[in-house]
Amino acid sequence: MINEQKDLRRPPHRRDRAVASGRIKSRSAQGKTIERPAGRTGRGLGYRLVYQGVVLAAVSIIVRLIGMMYRIPLISIIGYEGNGYYTSAFSVYTLLLLFSSYSMPIALSKIVSEDLTAHRYRNISRVMKAALLYATVMGATFFLILWFGAEPMAMLLRKPFSKFVLRALAPSLWLMAYLSVMRGYFQGSGDMIPTAVSQILEQIVNAIVSLLVAKLFYHKGMIANRLYETTDYGFAFGAKGAAVGTGAGILVAFLFFVMLYRMGAWRRNRQLRRDETEPDDYRSIFARLLKTLLPFLFTVVIYNSASVIDDFLYGNVMNVLGTAEKLVAEWGVYGEYHMLFNIPVAMASAMSLAVVPGLTRAVNRYDRQEMENGIHYALRATMLVAIPAGVGLLALARPIVMLLFPGEQMELLIRLIRIGSAATICYSFAVVTTGILLGLGFLVKPLVHSVIALLLHTIVLTALLFTGSGIYGVVLANILFAVLMSAMNMFSIHKHTQFRQDIARTYVVPAVAAGVMGIVVFALSEGMQRCLPTAVTKIWPAEAICTIPMIFFGAWIYVVFLNLLKDFTAEDAEQLPFFNKFIWRRYRR
Repeated sequence: MINEQKDLRRPPHRRDRAVASGRIKSRSAQGKTIERPAGRTGRGLGYRLVYQGVVLAAVSIIVRLIGMMYRIPLISIIGYEGNGYYTSAFSVYTLLLLFSSYSMPIALSKIVSEDLTAHRYRNISRVMKAALLYATVMGATFFLILWFGAEPMAMLLRKPFSKFVLRALAPSLWLMAYLSVMRGYFQGSGDMIPTAVSQILEQIVNAIVSLLVAKLFYHKGMIANRLYETTDYGFAFGAKGAAVGTGAGILVAFLFFVMLYRMGAWRRNRQLRRDETEPDDYRSIFARLLKTLLPFLFTVVIYNSASVIDDFLYGNVMNVLGTAEKLVAEWGVYGEYHMLFNIPVAMASAMSLAVVPGLTRAVNRYDRQEMENGIHYALRATMLVAIPAGVGLLALARPIVMLLFPGEQMELLIRLIRIGSAATICYSFAVVTTGILLGLGFLVKPLVHSVIALLLHTIVLTALLFTGSGIYGVVLANILFAVLMSAMNMFSIHKHTQFRQDIARTYVVPAVAAGVMGIVVFALSEGMQRCLPTAVTKIWPAEAICTIPMIFFGAWIYVVFLNLLKDFTAEDAEQLPFFNKFIWRRYRR
């Protein structure tokens, strides 16, 4: 693993000198040094990263769409008040999940990838046992914290009835710890498909169980309302039922991984019999696991704790200002905005997962060419998706909201999406650059960057809230956080690798093409809604007629202008799987 002082600038790599001599030395499975011809042919790390990232991103978008679609009938069951309880409780659950297991997949994938590169299969077996023991301890600890701390946490958030949702989420923390270990093992092995399939299984079961149990518990809450002469138990119990679905989905996904792990036992046994390396003792393994895990852990915790801080500051400042009457409902609308915002960020999250083991192998092999290839195409593929997604949310905010979330809070949600559309691009860049730094071995730098960004975010948010910006201040402060993270991450990548990204092709041309797309689809959408005859809108909602075709038409316009502006090269056609389907033949070799 690279320490924080290692310099990745030219020419410190032994591989560079080996390439110049025409031969590269590496180790065989038996530990013997062998030589092979230098030079990379065919598709490199960039292709593999983009392939894995796009697969995971596609699945993540499907998962988020399922989550968004089932939240529509869920909100109709539990109301905006229930959604406010659910959103607040889920923010606390997510924060505790970060401590207990969220960083385990990416940290374990880095360790497994390092050992696979060195053919240390016996050591991988011990690492898995250590990771499962860690998951048991951490899962049980945070289960108890959430179960017994639900009531004081709910009081701290100024939403006392969210304690029911918090307790319902507590078992999910324990289950998720084991699921994270299994995902980390398969990701480190270079196989992202099991993670993708498990995410779909998890979300489908979550959606079905959440709706069924939420409806059942809502009716029980209505009985409690009559008994205690209040109106909150129905909403709170309904949200509690939705939380039960989260645990059911995690359990099914974990059982799926157990089945896969057992099916691969014959291959692991064969590798163990051939492995002549000496595994590390368990003390060394735990030290290595913690040394890798803790920087990931603190980085992810600080990176994601902004949502809990936002909730805490928003609730308390609104109470101080005397405008807390719409507090829960507005936070529920913010939850809907965040749900839409997370869909395009899925590409960056998936790319961040894929880039860590890939860059780790490239750095451990002293392969600078592969390293630069991976960084370039991780950034390029992410921006090719994030930039038009942000512009598309800005242009189609109204028809999207009218289609998915019609209601009394519709205008507020439209304004939040328009203001926060820039956050889609900024957060995508921050997430993928964080993954690049972690893959290069700089585990502490993202932690330092996130601390600085979070402090400034908190100061600015407090100031905005006291000036009367309300829920809009939360969105603006989150954009600032992402911008600061992006700037500091990219500065560190350049400083330590001297890597230079093609700014025009990666950022400028996609922004121009997306801008043209946004103007066209906005104008056409507005025109279609006004010109549709009444007879048609009675059969099918005008919003659906305008939104769905405009999304596909906008994507077509974006691709056409990328090609017209000559954003693609022959190398892109070779190194960008899935994207190369949209590159015109004249730019291919």
